[in-house]
Amino acid sequence: MSKPKVLISDKMDPNAARIFEERGCDVDVKPGMTPDELKAVIGQYDGLAIRSATKVTKDIIGAADNLKVVGRAGIGVDNVDIPAASAKGVVVMNTPFGNSITTAEHAIAMMFALARQIPAANARTQAGEWPKNDFMGVEVTGKTLGLIGAGNIGSIVAARALGLRMKVVAYDPFLTEERAVEIGVEKADLDTLLGKADFITLHTPLTDETRNILSKENLAKTKPGVRIVNCARGGLIDEAALAEALDSGQVAGAALDVFQTEPAKDSPLFGKSNFICTPHLGASTTEAQVNVALQVAEQMADYLVSGGVTNALNMPSLSAEEAPKLKPYMKLAENLGSLVGQLAHGNLTKISIEREGAAAELSGKPIEGAVLAGLMRQYSDTVNMVNAPFLAKERGLDIRSIRHEKEGAYNTLLRVTVGTEAGDRSVAGTLFGADAPRLTEIFGVRIEAELDGHMLYIVNEDAPGFIGRIGSLLGENGINIGTFNLGRRAAGGEAVLLLSVDQPIPDDVVKAACALEGVKTVMPLAF
Repeated sequence: MSKPKVLISDKMDPNAARIFEERGCDVDVKPGMTPDELKAVIGQYDGLAIRSATKVTKDIIGAADNLKVVGRAGIGVDNVDIPAASAKGVVVMNTPFGNSITTAEHAIAMMFALARQIPAANARTQAGEWPKNDFMGVEVTGKTLGLIGAGNIGSIVAARALGLRMKVVAYDPFLTEERAVEIGVEKADLDTLLGKADFITLHTPLTDETRNILSKENLAKTKPGVRIVNCARGGLIDEAALAEALDSGQVAGAALDVFQTEPAKDSPLFGKSNFICTPHLGASTTEAQVNVALQVAEQMADYLVSGGVTNALNMPSLSAEEAPKLKPYMKLAENLGSLVGQLAHGNLTKISIEREGAAAELSGKPIEGAVLAGLMRQYSDTVNMVNAPFLAKERGLDIRSIRHEKEGAYNTLLRVTVGTEAGDRSVAGTLFGADAPRLTEIFGVRIEAELDGHMLYIVNEDAPGFIGRIGSLLGENGINIGTFNLGRRAAGGEAVLLLSVDQPIPDDVVKAACALEGVKTVMPLAF
């Protein structure tokens, strides 16, 4: 089996290439390629490791026939077309923790620079002046810091601020009361924060909900004389409105590391005495650049070699340790999804995925992805766990995941039910010996079978002689039977036959089977 092949297309710590090689990948390091050059070679690679220079556009992804993962050494993935990657089945990863401390420290440094007007004092002193009386600063001790965003970086800033004896108020829709107590902050709504904070720092991604979160209207709600720091994302602040607030004194000072348009060649903020800025340096420390490079190499190699998924933006996480344990469940889940997809007729409207017993203790998202991959493979031949949920939602499928703590007839069980125009159709399966997937139920009929290779599904009237007739038909056509599995609702009622064969069954044999006495349904299956 050939090794996965990875391209590093941006400047990155050389130890990243070493980690890829040590973990079983072949690596090419080619920074500085043009988009056309990248498009010409990307089809050769399983993985693409980038920083901010490479733009992974829809056009690039379209040419990446073998690509399985894009890894961004850093937090922001503005340079990756994630919807296009998801539709193509490509995992997109970032490294959200590799530069968290560095970015948090930069925000604290900018806050101090604002409080003591350090850049302006430095410039005038070095110009030969001694402007001691022109710079009256403020202490941060005892002041209130308002955090907009209390995630990973925001919580680090909070810890540093508390160490400086500041009070910290946080606005974050995802911040729970328990987490607020844990990190030592007061949870508040945005208006309350704006009215109480002496300093405001932003630590949130740029989304439709957060764009211009410090708008002209919200800047007017701030405590007069507030100082604002943004080392997160450009576009969180209305820069023109901030310039007006600096002129009026509503905002005493502002420090930005990020701008709405970068590189920032022009801004209404430039030249103002109470404004300082840096050119997107939040992650620019030696330690951070090494950390994110090593982290992205480890994550990508884990995925390509062992199936572990860490910090993916379009797929549930699955550690390298969890992957072997979940592997048989993923196979079972994919087979059940495939089976119900092949057998259920009509337009599917919904799907529910139930986990029972030992399966209920496992992560539900990877199992859900595997079921959907099996199901959606009936509609597309380029489906995997990444793009299956995307394709399912695109078709309007209502997806539900249900966990049952109570153990049933089996120690572990997965059940997949789809809604069709003719009603619900359900299949279920378990593991034998902890790693051997088995079907246990099909459309309400108990039947134990392996789902593998080419199979034939038959519904017939339970009557003597049928097994002989179907066996003779297949034998006469040179089709060898591998396994033979039977189930029935009641004696003399409807019976189900699921058998495996050594080769695909020709259409004429399927038609002949349909013509046998007592046969209701015949359908060839493939797994």
